[in-house]
Amino acid sequence: MKHDADVVVAGGGPVGLMLACELALADVSVVVLERLTEVDTTIKAGAINTPSAEAFYRRGLLPALMEVQKAAMARFGAFVRQRQAAGAAAPGPAPKFAGHFAGIVLRGDLLDESDPDFGDSGPAGEVGLIPQEALERVLGERAAELGVTVRRGVTLTGLDTDDTDGGTVHVHTSEGSLRAGWLVGCDGGRSTVRRLADFPFPGTDPSITGHQALVELTGADALGAGWNWTETGTYAHGPMPGRILTVEFDGPPKDREAPITAEELQTSLRRVSGVPDVTVTKVISATRFTDNARQASTYRRGRVLLAGDAAHVHSPFGGQGLNLGIGDAMNLGWKLAATVHGRAPEGLLDTYTAERHPIGAWVLDWTRAQVALMRPESHAGALRRVIAELSGTTDATTFFVKKISGVWQRYDLPGTHPLTGRSAPDLELSDGRRLADHLHCGQGLLLDLADDPALRERAAGHRDRVRIVTAGCPDRPDLAGLLVRPDGCTAWAADAPGGDEELDAALGRWFGVPAQVPA
Repeated sequence: MKHDADVVVAGGGPVGLMLACELALADVSVVVLERLTEVDTTIKAGAINTPSAEAFYRRGLLPALMEVQKAAMARFGAFVRQRQAAGAAAPGPAPKFAGHFAGIVLRGDLLDESDPDFGDSGPAGEVGLIPQEALERVLGERAAELGVTVRRGVTLTGLDTDDTDGGTVHVHTSEGSLRAGWLVGCDGGRSTVRRLADFPFPGTDPSITGHQALVELTGADALGAGWNWTETGTYAHGPMPGRILTVEFDGPPKDREAPITAEELQTSLRRVSGVPDVTVTKVISATRFTDNARQASTYRRGRVLLAGDAAHVHSPFGGQGLNLGIGDAMNLGWKLAATVHGRAPEGLLDTYTAERHPIGAWVLDWTRAQVALMRPESHAGALRRVIAELSGTTDATTFFVKKISGVWQRYDLPGTHPLTGRSAPDLELSDGRRLADHLHCGQGLLLDLADDPALRERAAGHRDRVRIVTAGCPDRPDLAGLLVRPDGCTAWAADAPGGDEELDAALGRWFGVPAQVPA
């Protein structure tokens, strides 16, 4: 049966667009369906973590994100100047973006940057303050460059699978039906794809109502800057002019879909802050959220897969959601592309759930812990003070930042080298380039660091799927070779020349049977 596209991606947010770009980079035809007619300007995530920054860096998008961050820093500076002009206390610029845990701000000057986990990301380590809306625009431009078809204003209404003739997913939409080999739901926490494909979605029910908004205020000089805890909840003011956040612990909102009014935001802000004269005069952008925490039991059912919030939902505390979804897209993209092209080794697509599900489960618990710590009751307050005191030490700050930044993440892959399963270090090579520069094409990479003919010969049959680059690395004379998957994960590493059976196994496990090499 002829397909209209190899893959249909439901959802044109950052996760869906990132996945579509990965597929298009691998010559997979992809159609993105997005119900919104324009880029979503609702205030959402304001930062990305290290794995996300590395992903964009490895696809050549770092310069665009640097410009986005420059603009974000300018807005933060405007907030500081506004507070100072009003005679209110204002936060000074942090030495480096460090994040927070349950609103407990982590001081960048206490971070132990000599920790080896922070030393391998290269220029990607300098990117963090990236608002979600701006990221979506950058990815939209990239998708257009790669020829991705994005159909806006289209709603997915149904799906049917047909296992005959190699397998087809019939995707029904508000503008007709499409035939595809695969369907990926990147359509958010209330995913239509997840519901229609009947994915189990266990978890814990919501207990809070949160608001985040960008507004115009009067009386704001009486609000505390940054995060604040009160007897009625938690609120935040900044880091940009007019940005507010409130959390109340009286259950979920009665109607998540109702329009958010200035009165609703004002009432919540006054109640939580205890400032009776603060007034919301205009709503620029606003959203509600809860701590509903659920995760699909599997991310794949036949020819239907999930990624991003469609696969896992949780509160936004710590800014993990966007980053978790970008990691899903990077992990899934090359594996699904290899499957579409018929060159995936057996079980490759199933490693998507195996590798990403544990990280998703950790994020859910990480956000649950923050909600527990923020509750306006004496036991949570006592524990919050203990954590705040701990966070004033270098060891604790470094621990929290390693978790928040994502540098701790590692897949449980076969192999004995310490780098196996970790994000590949961004080595500075003797050819004048860095490791990430060799990953722009989206293929695997075998880096021969010892000019070793035997190593190159072992991988010769995989040249159509793995780039083989010979270059020295003066800063890492201990390394002889690295095999890096398209998503930047180290699949094999060695400290001695020649390669070994572990390399052969890794090449076969991730890139399939080698082609015959002419004698």
